[in-house]
Amino acid sequence: MRTIVFVTGNAHKVREANDILSPLGITVEQNNCGYPELQEDDLEAIAVFGAQWAANKLNQEVMVDDSGLFIEALGGFPGPYSAYVFNKLGNKRILKLMEDETNRSATFKCVIGYCRPGEEAHLFSGEVEGEIARDIRGSAGFGYDPIFEVNGATFGEMREAEKNRLSHRYRAMVRFAQWLGGRDIVSGSKTL
Repeated sequence: MRTIVFVTGNAHKVREANDILSPLGITVEQNNCGYPELQEDDLEAIAVFGAQWAANKLNQEVMVDDSGLFIEALGGFPGPYSAYVFNKLGNKRILKLMEDETNRSATFKCVIGYCRPGEEAHLFSGEVEGEIARDIRGSAGFGYDPIFEVNGATFGEMREAEKNRLSHRYRAMVRFAQWLGGRDIVSGSKTL
């Protein structure tokens, strides 16, 4: 069985990655060593740097995930700073910023960076379009899920399986899995 280390503090992300990659004979293990995050407006640059840094530090093939919520009326804010902004402001204050906005369009984006030690990183992205709800709804998920609405329901109102089928992370992870499956991957004596 091949192992890819997912450098993240979020066990939900690791479980989702395992669900998608295990049919390819790949196990995903979590490592919470972190990596220095560049202060960039571009998720791709952050994911490339993080994946290369972690692969070389751990001397293993790794994946990282950089995600963000891009709100159109706020000029793409909070974007790559989403985790920091959520920790400082939370959903109530984001809704306060959006109080008088009629344009509620928003996009969740995810970029997965994959890298082997000493190599260049590969990127896989996914996104889902929706809008910012007018109030906090639902208790499922985490972060902005209770205010990000798709087809009339927030991610916070959806069951995990339903959210995962729609999510930006799922879409990026599927692209990653397709890329891995399309390569000559040798795992033990089995070629995938």
